[in-house]
Amino acid sequence: MTIFLVETYVVKPERQADFMAYKKKLSQWMEKHSELFKEVKSYRMFSQMLGGNWGGYVEMWEFENLADFEKCNNKHLQSEYLTKQVVPELAAFVVPATYSASVWNSVE
Repeated sequence: MTIFLVETYVVKPERQADFMAYKKKLSQWMEKHSELFKEVKSYRMFSQMLGGNWGGYVEMWEFENLADFEKCNNKHLQSEYLTKQVVPELAAFVVPATYSASVWNSVE
């Protein structure tokens, strides 16, 4: 059963340009360390265009099953770079109280 980790948040208006540079740097790091993401079937990031909160983003991570999600998540929790640098950096861009993470399963 395919599952998705869905993260949503709003980036502070004054930090939009810095956020895009941060995401590019993070994407390059992720490519270099692909072993930490081998359970990820697909990844998509969306930005708000119309309606809702301007500066809103949605990230969708697809996994084959819950076990793959847990395995990948555990590797991330053990990565010093992700826990000590990425998480605090992201928090500096995000409007307080707008971040949420949910796990969804596909309905077929």
